[in-house]
Amino acid sequence: MEQFIIEGGVSLQGEVTPAGNKNAALPLLAACLLTDEPVVLHNLPEIRDVINIRCLLESLGVEITTLEPHSWQVHAREVRPADLDPDLCRKIRASILLAGPMTARSGELHLPPPGGDVIGRRRVDTHILALKALGADVTYDRTFHFSAKRLQGANILLDEASVTGTENTIMAAVTARGDTVIHNAASEPHVQELCHLLVAMGAKILHIGSNTLKISGVDKLHGAEYTIGPDYLEVVSFIGAAVATHGSIRIRQAAPQYMDMIALVFKRLGVEWIVEGQDILVPAEQKLEIEPDLGGAIPEISVMPWPGFPSDLMSIAIVMATLSKGSILMHDWMYPSRMYFTDKLVGMGAQIVLCDPHRAIIQGPSRLYGEKMESPDIRAGMALLLAALSAKGRSVIRNISQIERGYEHVDQKLAALGANIQRVEE
Repeated sequence: MEQFIIEGGVSLQGEVTPAGNKNAALPLLAACLLTDEPVVLHNLPEIRDVINIRCLLESLGVEITTLEPHSWQVHAREVRPADLDPDLCRKIRASILLAGPMTARSGELHLPPPGGDVIGRRRVDTHILALKALGADVTYDRTFHFSAKRLQGANILLDEASVTGTENTIMAAVTARGDTVIHNAASEPHVQELCHLLVAMGAKILHIGSNTLKISGVDKLHGAEYTIGPDYLEVVSFIGAAVATHGSIRIRQAAPQYMDMIALVFKRLGVEWIVEGQDILVPAEQKLEIEPDLGGAIPEISVMPWPGFPSDLMSIAIVMATLSKGSILMHDWMYPSRMYFTDKLVGMGAQIVLCDPHRAIIQGPSRLYGEKMESPDIRAGMALLLAALSAKGRSVIRNISQIERGYEHVDQKLAALGANIQRVEE
């Protein structure tokens, strides 16, 4: 196994360009199953999750050709409901995204339980209920069995605004017979990107970006070419890297149109940036003072479905709070294990009280010191990396494969900005 060794306290400077959105790349690759014509995707991130979904698609009979770095041609000329590798499915949450398009295209799929980050139970009930509403038969006996002759449009109210549940429902509905209305749909940027690709392939989808989608089923989809947008989670990670090291970074092609709520939340932590066209410039001088509620009350940051503050950014926000003056309550009601990485920050010197699995109180600013740690999941791993960049002394982060499931060449990008980071074998 490999690990990162970081000497903290180095101010980062320079420019960086984020990779393509991981959370868009995965459903877009799955959507290629819906047509027997080639689909060309550009700006695919070179990360483990994308490689894993490629392996799963190829096991279903999909032909994938690497045209150039970050660009693939995906040709699902013929597909088969093969027995997917259970170990590979356990490595990636997005394996569940094969259910909708495969049920729609071939009428059958055998899917081992999906895996992913260890941040608590992540239910798949929303997917199952929606696919059943469209006419699929779903059974479970240590493996999910999906089957259907021809899906039928339906009026569907999702029991939660699940991102992947919405994506699966969209992919199943675009070739179903008749009309489908999806209420309480997730509307994250990656859900919107999936809709735009499907429209380019011939799907009929209205009200993209809202929480009510109307889909008119078509008999057949065709090939298309699409460029994936930047990963706003990586953009925020580099904003955090600049702030943590009192550095100044320009983030090129950062899609700032998706950053409004994130900017509001980070402003409460005393962190601001400048938007210049499609670039974001993070200045070295930051206030780093928590803005209290009216009357001086301790403020709360809580995650919410889009366009609220994303759960995937809570870990990074916690690190920012440790560097800011004041007290704040962080609340992630979505995942019961998201906060458990905070014990590692406490070991570095942070003042954090974990109230329960969902809430933590942070008192800052704290002087962080280098520590030996292990990355528990993608987002917590990146947060620990930011803390290590800020810390005095040397930090060691093990299990970096978790970070690399979602971040492309993160050590190389940070090193190019001046970070003292090395990749070594344990």
